[in-house]
Amino acid sequence: MHLLDCDPSGWLRVTPDFIRAYLTRPEIHPVEESCAAEIALHEALLESPAMTVSDADLAAFQDSDAVENYRIVLGFRDKLLAAGTIEGAYLDLVRRPGRHVPPVFLDQLVHLIVRNMLNDVDDPMRLRAGELFFREQTVSTDDGRLLLADEEIVEMHAQGLGNAGLGQLLSETGTPPKQVTLDVLSEDNAEIYWARSDRFDTVIDLRFEKPGLDALARVIEAWLQHMLRVEVRVEPRQRLDDEDWRWHIGLDQNASAILNALYEGKPPPDGALERIIALFRMRILDDGLVIDRVKGAPIYLALAMSETNRCRLKPQNLLANLPLAMES
Repeated sequence: MHLLDCDPSGWLRVTPDFIRAYLTRPEIHPVEESCAAEIALHEALLESPAMTVSDADLAAFQDSDAVENYRIVLGFRDKLLAAGTIEGAYLDLVRRPGRHVPPVFLDQLVHLIVRNMLNDVDDPMRLRAGELFFREQTVSTDDGRLLLADEEIVEMHAQGLGNAGLGQLLSETGTPPKQVTLDVLSEDNAEIYWARSDRFDTVIDLRFEKPGLDALARVIEAWLQHMLRVEVRVEPRQRLDDEDWRWHIGLDQNASAILNALYEGKPPPDGALERIIALFRMRILDDGLVIDRVKGAPIYLALAMSETNRCRLKPQNLLANLPLAMES
């Protein structure tokens, strides 16, 4: 974040130093076995991150794997430079996908965008909900709660504790000091988030009428306002019951499949409905922005977990599938 500047619109402007950060990744940085041509090009790019690199420059490399890595990173660099901003590059990537971009690069862009759009937010619950946009979650039910914890952190701690489940990692009274714990954020302990935000080791409860679910609704509103300048209102729901259902957006692959089946009047796969972890009703406030058949109608959103209790929210779905007239 500190390598970027804000433009007058509030979007993050791509800088040479930000490009240099990708040029210093281990996949790109020369190693002892690197040839002279690879070392020379790397040094030149660090000096001028936006310089043109030709096929002949890469053909001079002795390591074919290094060539492929450079093609990926330079293709990503070119998209960043062409867009000029992080937000603009992300929109271009999700609307006109072309050359392969590693998923981790997309997650990094979303992380930056969410950090930027929530820069003035002082509600820890909302910041934790924002992590769902770029970090895969493990879902668990514990004492009637619907808990989402960072998948990577759960896996890391579980391996150290003999594959312990999420329930065993949660902080409880009397937990031994050496026991790894994850704390469930609540209104009473939300302040612990500030010291631990970069560790991704707090847990959010997405039960209906709990602060976590409302926080996620507010992050969805902020995402569409920041990325598309579209003002929406998002309301958590317990069920989807609408005889005039006109539009929906799955917030992940599993939810998309479930909503599509329901919309078409087909039964979803066995157990699918039980995997839905959040439902929302969304309205675009300016009806003039909406395609005719959705004017005055709500848009339904759903988030679901996989059969292995994983949840990966895809924020690009909100951008690509919004029923805007200017996009139709």
